[in-house]
Amino acid sequence: MAATRSNRSAQPRPSGFFACAPRPAARRPAHIDAKAAGLAARPPARTIPASGPGERPGEPRWRTTGALPLTLLVRAVARSCGRAITKSPFDVGDSNAPQGGTVSKQLEPLGIKRLEGLHYYVHDLERSRRFYCDLLDFAETWHSSPEVEATGRQRSIAFEAGRIAIVCSTPLGSGGRAARFLSRHPDGVGTLTFEVEDIEHTFRLIEARGGTPIDDIATYEDDGGTLRQFSITTPFGDCTFRFRQRSGFRALFPGAIAKGASSPSEANCFGFQTIDHITSNFQTMSPALLWLEHVMGFEPMWEVAFHTSDVVPDKAAGSGLKSRVMWDPNSGVKFANNEPKRPFFKASQINVFNEELHGDGVQHAALTVTDIITAVRGLRARSVAFMPTPGTYYDMLPERIAKSGIDAIDEDIELLRELEILVDGDHHHAYLLQIFLRESSGLYGDDRAGPFFYEIIQRKGDRGFGAGNFRALFESIERQQQTEGDR
Repeated sequence: MAATRSNRSAQPRPSGFFACAPRPAARRPAHIDAKAAGLAARPPARTIPASGPGERPGEPRWRTTGALPLTLLVRAVARSCGRAITKSPFDVGDSNAPQGGTVSKQLEPLGIKRLEGLHYYVHDLERSRRFYCDLLDFAETWHSSPEVEATGRQRSIAFEAGRIAIVCSTPLGSGGRAARFLSRHPDGVGTLTFEVEDIEHTFRLIEARGGTPIDDIATYEDDGGTLRQFSITTPFGDCTFRFRQRSGFRALFPGAIAKGASSPSEANCFGFQTIDHITSNFQTMSPALLWLEHVMGFEPMWEVAFHTSDVVPDKAAGSGLKSRVMWDPNSGVKFANNEPKRPFFKASQINVFNEELHGDGVQHAALTVTDIITAVRGLRARSVAFMPTPGTYYDMLPERIAKSGIDAIDEDIELLRELEILVDGDHHHAYLLQIFLRESSGLYGDDRAGPFFYEIIQRKGDRGFGAGNFRALFESIERQQQTEGDR
């Protein structure tokens, strides 16, 4: 049976692609806690049978996030090329504040333990099965029950490797969440799922800060224990956030049936471990940055801004981006957020991505591995396609490494050149290695597969985002789009 939900009437989608529904002007400041907001303790959520991985029936057909308090002043994005942020770029101006300090009050953490996984809506579920199982060596661990499929009008399969969980769903007829998402977009990420310590605590803080829950906390049971969860709307296009607290619950999602053939430990020959970070693209990222800081309680971590005109000033065409990374220091969950940069705004690969996705949304997920050399070599042997890296990158690599302050790297540069793996870091023996798969539409030769892609990363002491590789990713996508445009 489906979870009981509050009755909400569907509203018409507002005109304009990025239009938002108006919000009442009288709002509490975003930083107040639940007690200050006068919220009484919520009654225990009702225990109900397990349902399904997606949103339950009655879900609104569109969502918008209300405006944040208008007193917040957004600082200009720095034009530096990749630097850590020590002062919040979204604080409220205060001439009496200490110079270099953070004016914004540090919010109480939501109690996030980790980013559990993502829910991906696809046109072709069997194609996804081949990609995750046959190419990436993920284990097919769970699938939706007939009851869940009848209720949610979508079929779901879970793929796992290490502590990474990917749920793919495809429509069964019309009216379900998957069908609504795919009626507006190509394949893409519709939900990001977080595991939290105390679901009641998380719910109270989000609601007190002006977050928009889709539903109340629902509780599910199986023979192992309980799972409690709720979802909220976000400024990330049609992507929602789901929060879960597990207490012995065996299934990955409510209403899941164990596949039984394999487990994450039995597969995973490439050593996938966790989701390192999520990167999303926006036409304008300020609303998402403000929301991440004042609702989610994330903190600014890193930023970069550059343009091709910085390198070739007289070029008649070009592209650029601005990016800021927000993170939860307690869990280490990181979100990189991009927007196009003028001039040639429309030519930016960020804008191109948004046009292909038909809105803002998740661009890629970075997956950590234990040994990137072995992983990439094995994936290439299975004909997995990666974004190209020019040979000149490796010609200049020793000089770049020296300028970054890295004493030495363990890997042979010629082997990195052969596998097209990128290197970056900022001090001594701390660095990272990364590579980017081609976008899904390129992997499958099908525009309906969408522009989402995966990054593979191995961190060797460096916990940040290397500016050199961030730019290398951008230029790699630019080259790929230019090649496709010339066909």
